[in-house]
Amino acid sequence: MKKYCLACDLVDDEALIAEYIDWHKSENVWPEIKLSILDAGITNMEIFRIGNRLFMIMEVNETFSFERKAVMDASNPKVQSWEELMWKFQQSLPFATKGEKWMLLDQIFSLNEK
Repeated sequence: MKKYCLACDLVDDEALIAEYIDWHKSENVWPEIKLSILDAGITNMEIFRIGNRLFMIMEVNETFSFERKAVMDASNPKVQSWEELMWKFQQSLPFATKGEKWMLLDQIFSLNEK
């Protein structure tokens, strides 16, 4: 198993943040989105929030790659609709390139690393 951590910002508006949180309740995430995540080789995904900053932890299996997921997502109309909806709430990090949303974090410490 491999783990990736990513960050993204939300639009700094309490009503929009509340709506974003509601969309991410288990019963509100579209089943096609959950299936696309699993089909990409992601075995677990968690999203955390502080203020308007999001932090995602993805655990993946050996079939996962960001390139493969991007191709799968681009050919899935439901994923495209979901991503379009999420742009209402999300915004790029200040140092992201245009259109870049979730950004991969670099690990700088591990208690278990020797």
